Amino acid sequence: MAFLLSKTSITSHFRSHSQHKREDLLSIARREFHIEPGPREKALLAEDPSLKPFKSYKKSVSRIKRIGDVLTVVVVAGCCYEIYVRAVMREEARKQARDDSA
Repeated sequence: MAFLLSKTSITSHFRSHSQHKREDLLSIARREFHIEPGPREKALLAEDPSLKPFKSYKKSVSRIKRIGDVLTVVVVAGCCYEIYVRAVMREEARKQARDDSA
């Protein structure tokens, strides 16, 4: 009987503990929207003039993305075609094996 009582107290403890965690997470999430970044965060987010030579330009980035997208489509199409060809070849081999055995 004592085991059952301790079991219910453990489950109620876990339940209350998870509710406290949920409330803490909600309060943190709400706080994040209302806090202004401090001076250190603003300094870290500011544009650094020494990094300008390494900055990627929008046109080249979009061109590289487009090339990557095209290559992805070509590779996926090639894979699908290869799967299709192998399936057709396998089906033809099965039909021929049936015809030979008959």
